Amino acid sequence: MLFDMDGTLVDSEKLWDVALQELAATYGGTLSAAARRAIVGTSMAASMRIVHDDLGQPERDPQASAAWINERILELFRTGLAWRPGASALLRAVRAAGIPTALVTSSGRPLVEVALDTLGRDSFDAVVCGDEVDAAKPHPEPYLTAARLLGVPIGRCVAIEDSPTGVASALAAGAAVLAVPLEVPIPAADGVHQLESLTAADLELLAALLGEPPA
Repeated sequence: MLFDMDGTLVDSEKLWDVALQELAATYGGTLSAAARRAIVGTSMAASMRIVHDDLGQPERDPQASAAWINERILELFRTGLAWRPGASALLRAVRAAGIPTALVTSSGRPLVEVALDTLGRDSFDAVVCGDEVDAAKPHPEPYLTAARLLGVPIGRCVAIEDSPTGVASALAAGAAVLAVPLEVPIPAADGVHQLESLTAADLELLAALLGEPPA
């Protein structure tokens, strides 16, 4: 099992909204709704380019903006993260069944370490962070890396995602995909099963997505 983090396991996109709008305000502007949607699921570098372009300030240093965002989002994450509906129960069921499990996120390691206080450090056999791969989502590398670390063929993995960018990454890697859209609609595609929330997901469904009987 391969779980995305932001917007999939935890309802952290609202915290990103706060940090991104605050950054835009420090630059004298307001982030547009279209730019915010475009940011969902992308790497930090890509996100900062979108912010700068949206504000009409492409000359700004993306590393400086990323450092500001990282510091602010760490503060917000420490105030507490809320689970998305059904996410905690599904993760517990997967772990109880002994299924190899990885967290595959575009967020950087420092932020993930804070999030793991909520998610549980023993909830995952491997963690792949956005700052630990050469190519971020939508490139397949994050999911291919997770499968390799788990020692499981990617074709025997189900990836759970909330964004088009994450879905594209998982599909390109060769995983079956369960999508639970949050901020941005996900177009219908072969190999992608969509649910409104993870409250409707269980081990039987995950097995069915791989075309096998439940454990």
